[in-house]
Amino acid sequence: MRRSLSLALTATALAVTALPASATPPPAATTASAPDALRWGPCPEGAAAPRLRCSTLRVPLDYRDPDGRRIEIAVSRLASEKPAQRRGVLLTNPGGPGGSGLVYPAVLAASGLPQEVLDSYDIIGFDPRGVGRSTPVTCDLTQEQQWRGNFPPYAHTAADVTREAGNARKIAEQCGDSRAAWMLPHTTTANTARDMDRLRTALGEPKLSYLGASYGSYLGAVYATLFPRRGDRIVLDSNMGPGGYDVTAMRLFARGLEDRFPDFAAFAVAHPEYGLGSTREEVTDTYFELAERLDEKPYQDVDGTAFRGYTFDSLYADASMPRLAEFWQAVDTGGPLPLPEPPPGLENLMAARFAVVCGDSRWPGTVREYQRNVAVDRHRYPMLGGSTASINPCAFWPREGTEPPVRITGRGPSNVLMLQNERDPGTPLAGARELRRAFGGRATMVTADQGGHGVYPYGRNTCANDAATRFLTTGERPARDLACAARPSE
Repeated sequence: MRRSLSLALTATALAVTALPASATPPPAATTASAPDALRWGPCPEGAAAPRLRCSTLRVPLDYRDPDGRRIEIAVSRLASEKPAQRRGVLLTNPGGPGGSGLVYPAVLAASGLPQEVLDSYDIIGFDPRGVGRSTPVTCDLTQEQQWRGNFPPYAHTAADVTREAGNARKIAEQCGDSRAAWMLPHTTTANTARDMDRLRTALGEPKLSYLGASYGSYLGAVYATLFPRRGDRIVLDSNMGPGGYDVTAMRLFARGLEDRFPDFAAFAVAHPEYGLGSTREEVTDTYFELAERLDEKPYQDVDGTAFRGYTFDSLYADASMPRLAEFWQAVDTGGPLPLPEPPPGLENLMAARFAVVCGDSRWPGTVREYQRNVAVDRHRYPMLGGSTASINPCAFWPREGTEPPVRITGRGPSNVLMLQNERDPGTPLAGARELRRAFGGRATMVTADQGGHGVYPYGRNTCANDAATRFLTTGERPARDLACAARPSE
């Protein structure tokens, strides 16, 4: 289960940083030679889907040296079948950092992206720099390091933080010594946004529309800041704070679990067959009892950190609650636990995540600072705070970034629609509100009274979904921030 948990944490803790930076691309980025034309063909094995076509775009490694070394970006397109209705391109990103987006247009289409949106745009996906079939990064992570996942072990004491520092330092050193270390200073959100604008040019489009979720919300915010006049309709779903994936965002995961947990407690109370408690308070007590029991004595390789992380990951979607309840029941009663194998590409996914998360912003550099953070968050958010506030490889990252983080501001056209669940564990509402404030008059935010990670098109709240579809197809946004009531039970 430690393996299963690490996948959970890898997928979920792939979630958000902002300090001063230019609101426009650096001059060098505007003087690079024009990108090559895209030649569309079959998608590679593992990314093939009906009607999806793929290509490769070469971009500068370093936009300060636009005619220097190049890297490759893998791109996909799901073309509109209604040319007369086609408005342009809709670039997409499913989150991360580290996650592949090559097949994402097909995933969106299969997940209910409305036909009028599919008719209005060529839906574009891509693997960001460092990821998947683009020029990849690596940290030469061992299988055990991959299985450990992205969240540090739950720290009950200051000594636990000190002990974990060795593992964090080791990973940072591996990344810095890897065969892809030359990419690390340039594998940043800002450079991925610049790649997006090179892709816009290669597609022959004066502007691009965008749909990004989770970390993709921050990527979209950075693009809208660096290239304010080149964005058309920008939809940001499940929003990170304006600092992106920084130390604040990592600590915010613990608040996200606390925001979301009452939904699971209500589910457990409504299903007494799992035996997890007859009240919300009893279910909460069960959580702490099981976590503490597993801290003292792991069961089938599941320790307390794994239990906490698996719980966090499973609360990303309502549909996972029965599986989570069965998992708790098995831990409690000594039943068998499933041990799914890691997915292919896990090493690259984690390495790319480290590169962006550690390279985008400055993290605390002393063990003492993480010990203080753990002491605060373990008290404030006891379910997960002892883990998410603890030390990770960013504390020992080997290279300074090439530029300061991008500062999200309200400068630019009012063309951003933010979508946000009220009880999102991965990108909590508190962070989304901070991003909304940073955007000022550029954005309108739609909040949905529902839990889970991801609003559009996966969520069932028709008020929020309709607002997104209307904006993408007509350009019409709510006149002011909109709160969508909970969807009535069927």
